Amino acid sequence: MALAGRDLIAIAGTGSGKTAAFLLPILNRLHANRVGGICALVLAPTRELASQIGKEFQLFSRNTRLRAAVIVGGESMSRQMRELRDGVQVLVACPGRLIDHLERGTVVLDRIEVVVIDEADRMLDMGFLPQLRRILKMVRKPRQTLMFSATMDAEVERVAREFLSDPASVRVGEMSTPPATIRQTIYPATLENKAPMLLHLLGRSEVNSAIVFTRTKSRADRVTKLLVRNRFKAIAIHGGRSQSQRNAALSGFRQGHYAVLVATDVAARGLDIPDVSHVINFDLPDAPDSYIHRIGRTARMGKSGEALSLVMPEDGLSLRGIERTLGVRLERAKIGGFESPDLAANQHETIVRPSISRHHPARIRGRNTVSRKTMTLSGQR
Repeated sequence: MALAGRDLIAIAGTGSGKTAAFLLPILNRLHANRVGGICALVLAPTRELASQIGKEFQLFSRNTRLRAAVIVGGESMSRQMRELRDGVQVLVACPGRLIDHLERGTVVLDRIEVVVIDEADRMLDMGFLPQLRRILKMVRKPRQTLMFSATMDAEVERVAREFLSDPASVRVGEMSTPPATIRQTIYPATLENKAPMLLHLLGRSEVNSAIVFTRTKSRADRVTKLLVRNRFKAIAIHGGRSQSQRNAALSGFRQGHYAVLVATDVAARGLDIPDVSHVINFDLPDAPDSYIHRIGRTARMGKSGEALSLVMPEDGLSLRGIERTLGVRLERAKIGGFESPDLAANQHETIVRPSISRHHPARIRGRNTVSRKTMTLSGQR
């Protein structure tokens, strides 16, 4: 449908190939009709996702002489301006920095033929919507507009149609369902034992690389310090770090220099990091969509993976919302030696025994020692 020129709303699970599904038709179109200026615009909600799309474009386009520029905040404006002056056909951008360039007159959108809105559910929320409207007013009509997302509720889809003309709708797989190759497990936890339980889970021999999600930037930093103190190779990524720090964290994790990436939801959207064996929700997200995006960082490209969540009784409402959206009751499990509070629907629990030896060699295993200071990690102080 994209090759045929139709406007499109496409919903497919994480790791299913959505980036290729819009980049390949764009490349086919621009390679066949060589024109000057920026002809395609790809909008993404995060710097990391925009950068990843830019790298994928380079791989796909290496024999076409087509060029792309990535325009995101936190990076050199002068370097971006030089790339634009050198001539590009595709612009991959975050809305905020793109508006900066539009106001400076360094970007003109009057030749755009194709607009892609990636992670459309987030791009169409109230935070991005005014910027999106402002940008698309500057893009000529008629144009082709493609929207891609792993999740999209009815209200977001209604807003989306403001920017589309008679769109086709494509859904691949069941809506709001993570890949079937992810094993999802809930571990009931108390405020005091979340930190030692995290150390225990990461110390298992089968955990080769893991992303640990927290709710806040400060919590991500505290969890990272805890892991480093316990001899795990860990690094944090969140919105409070500079773009160079975020790039270095992702690069180091991808290359295996770090075995654990501690992240806020900045890393939950669209990022393709190969061979992540485990996703651990240190803090359960409030929204079911966020849970789906988070655990979709594992089991990509048809591989298997595990998603483990530390859930306190006060997270019960969020847990019920996630299970209602997924249409399943997630498996509960206990870790021997840790208190397992009642989550109000805790039936048929599986007992998970701790490792026989605390010194069993593992690729990313650290010490399971926890200081008194560590025990307050999951609190607010």
